[in-house]
Amino acid sequence: MDSFQNLALLENLYRLKALGHTYIDPITPNVQSTSKSLPDSLSTLEESIAQCYLCDLSKSRRQSMSGYGNPRASLMFVDGYVSAAEDEASEYYVGRSGVMLRDMIEKVLHMRVEETYFTHAVKCKPFGFQSPSSSEYSSCTPFLSKQISLIKPRVIVTLGPDAYQVLSGDMGDFERVRGEIIPFGDALLIPMYHPLYLVRNPSLKKETMRDLHTIRGQLS
Repeated sequence: MDSFQNLALLENLYRLKALGHTYIDPITPNVQSTSKSLPDSLSTLEESIAQCYLCDLSKSRRQSMSGYGNPRASLMFVDGYVSAAEDEASEYYVGRSGVMLRDMIEKVLHMRVEETYFTHAVKCKPFGFQSPSSSEYSSCTPFLSKQISLIKPRVIVTLGPDAYQVLSGDMGDFERVRGEIIPFGDALLIPMYHPLYLVRNPSLKKETMRDLHTIRGQLS
């Protein structure tokens, strides 16, 4: 989806909001054409990610983290970017936010983390404490699009506004879409608060429980 299409989508969303609509339009996946030239297996795609030098993060990264879980998962989680804790441990579901997400999956969704698939919109840890730049997100978007096309999840849960904006191209108010069920190609997209945000804002756990029950309902 190019910048003109993104702008048109955003203008349409604002127009509907001004008219009082509360439903969410189906969103066409933000898939870049370059993803078609990527490998057709997750294992080979992981090698391509590890050898990627498309952005400046390749100069400062310790590693790339392509993803973890079931390659045929019905539920896929997409985080914005690799955290310092993940990069340091070279593992997923680490740190306070990682433990919280694991608890959500196991105790509320009643699934094992190995049954789901977890990945990031940006596969490397950003430099220092900065957020990824738009070019860094764009460089990784074909990898994420290819992962979605190979895994074919029924439900994609984006963790926080960054991951949601990368996939949808919707730069509007995140609260407007959080917890909504949004048609997304052959899948359903459900935006959710990032676990780290919940660690810092525990009063929002009630809303998150409702979102988790929504996710569970779409998988049953």
